[in-house]
Amino acid sequence: MTESSKSKTRGSAGGAGGGAAYGLGFIGALIYFIQSANSFWDGLYGVFQALFWPAYLVYELLDWLKA
Repeated sequence: MTESSKSKTRGSAGGAGGGAAYGLGFIGALIYFIQSANSFWDGLYGVFQALFWPAYLVYELLDWLKA
């Protein structure tokens, strides 16, 4: 293996953890929001919330901090 190919592959696996955390968060949010839905439209809105849960998390955190 040459030096240039070593430098290209080094550090390429670092971004995989973010995708796993988002995926697990998506599944957990989907289960939570669908279980708490009282109607079809609430469930559909729950799927939307599960897709964009990081935005909801940041919004609620900033609202809690009153930033």
